[in-house]
Amino acid sequence: RTLCVSASTNLVGKFTQSVRRMVQDVKDEGTSSGQTKEEVIETNERLRVVRIRLDGSYDTAKRALVELMCKYTDSKQVRNVFQRYNLLKNMIKPELPTVLPLQDVIKLETQYWTLVDIPRQEKQETVPAFVLRACSIMEKTHKSGEGVKTSARLAEEAETKRDRIERLENMTTAQIEAENTQMTNDLYRLLKKYTGLRNLIKVLKEEYNGSKLYPMFPRYTILKDMIKDIMHNPDYMEVCHEVDQA
Repeated sequence: RTLCVSASTNLVGKFTQSVRRMVQDVKDEGTSSGQTKEEVIETNERLRVVRIRLDGSYDTAKRALVELMCKYTDSKQVRNVFQRYNLLKNMIKPELPTVLPLQDVIKLETQYWTLVDIPRQEKQETVPAFVLRACSIMEKTHKSGEGVKTSARLAEEAETKRDRIERLENMTTAQIEAENTQMTNDLYRLLKKYTGLRNLIKVLKEEYNGSKLYPMFPRYTILKDMIKDIMHNPDYMEVCHEVDQA
């Protein structure tokens, strides 16, 4: 009788495990959003790749503006108005070839693949929908400005991607979707911060070009005010400390 009970218990245990696997398989056929596991993995990959690209553009914009503020602060030590006027011009749009591209804030505005234009979020647009729309724009823009990659680089990227896909395939659909939700929220916050800096650079370019119409002394004051406006702008103040933490 003991053997019968033991055998019966084992059968029940195996049956329970089988049912659990079946239930898990059913769950993995789709998510609450109606996506299959393959589609959720594809979304994960898109979010990850775009995040890397956006990090680069965000860091470039942030460092350029922080560098501009540092140079402006240093320029206060120059008492000669004519010399400081030239410094202000050059720190916004350098005329000397020896100046690093990072300091050329205006030049960044013309490099569409470096600083991407992110569309506004529509009033009725959800966060996931807005993020995926921004992803599509960044993917197209990056391909246009992307340089030629070596075969070794392509092979390395392919291997890294295989590792990522393998990790995701070993996860349940619900786990991947939860990771996607977190990545979407993180990317949304970064998009907002990046858009704020992007707009500052765009306005700086417009105001700089407009200031060319004025004689030196009025323009000197205009250039100072342009830089100070950025220094006290909430979008800049929110992120300016991040460079020091890196």
